[in-house]
Amino acid sequence: MMMATTHVLVGMLAAMLLTSVLPGAAPLDPLVVLVGGLGGLVPDLDLYAGHRRRLHYPVLGLSAAAAVGVVGLWGAPQLTLAVVFLTGFGLHAAMDVLGGGLELEPWRRGSARAVYSHVHGRWLTPRYVIPFDGSPQDLLLVVAAAGALLWVGPPSLQPVVLAIAAVSVLYTLVRRRVPTVTRAMAARVPLRYQGLVPARFVE
Repeated sequence: MMMATTHVLVGMLAAMLLTSVLPGAAPLDPLVVLVGGLGGLVPDLDLYAGHRRRLHYPVLGLSAAAAVGVVGLWGAPQLTLAVVFLTGFGLHAAMDVLGGGLELEPWRRGSARAVYSHVHGRWLTPRYVIPFDGSPQDLLLVVAAAGALLWVGPPSLQPVVLAIAAVSVLYTLVRRRVPTVTRAMAARVPLRYQGLVPARFVE
């Protein structure tokens, strides 16, 4: 598990690097970089329903990006946006394997579920290279990706990169309090809607 902002910045950085090899891709095209970041964000849209399973594809996502990329290299430059989106999308799930488990307090290491692999038909176990979202290690990855984007990325996107990095810092500062706030908010949900609250929010 890593911050959504981490996935966005890594997706943007991957897209920026891909512009150097994809035919028809303008170097440092802001749109291409942003689409890569969008691909890195989309998997977390399953946060409240089937998180890290419904929209997370650690194998299929990157395989699709590679397949579309090969077609693009053979002379279909209009596929550039699809390649960078799928790359960010696939990287997100693959990176989550390196993080913590699927729980509100992943630093307790009480979950054996990192991300679901539809290819293997099972949950992959967390590796804890990045112990949890908002951990110092996670923030370090944000700083590295943001630094690279600020150094050689599109100048027009620098304010966006700085804003994402700032949000990451703020989240890191309050991360340990998030479970308490989440449980308190879940407890206030009307009884008739309690079934919509993910079980991990009330554990």
